[in-house]
Amino acid sequence: MPLYLMLTSLTEKGVQTINSNPARLREVNHDVEELGAKVLHQWASIGEYDFVNIVEAPDDLTLAKLSVRLSARGSVKIESLPLVSVDELLRSLE
Repeated sequence: MPLYLMLTSLTEKGVQTINSNPARLREVNHDVEELGAKVLHQWASIGEYDFVNIVEAPDDLTLAKLSVRLSARGSVKIESLPLVSVDELLRSLE
């Protein structure tokens, strides 16, 4: 199944939510699964992005739907990038 790098920045609303309910961070992973994807790895980050996730989804449309639905809540801004393994890249170059 395709993998994606999901870079997430909290909005002011998102920061307030995390401060009042830190467990919400893990609850979002269940929301992601309900939208047809799965968070495989999740890290907090310092800098432009607050969270870095590796997400598995069946296709680009599923990930686009996920990004729109989560962003519509007003608590995050999301940038997602499709990932290609180095082995896959090398095979395509042979």
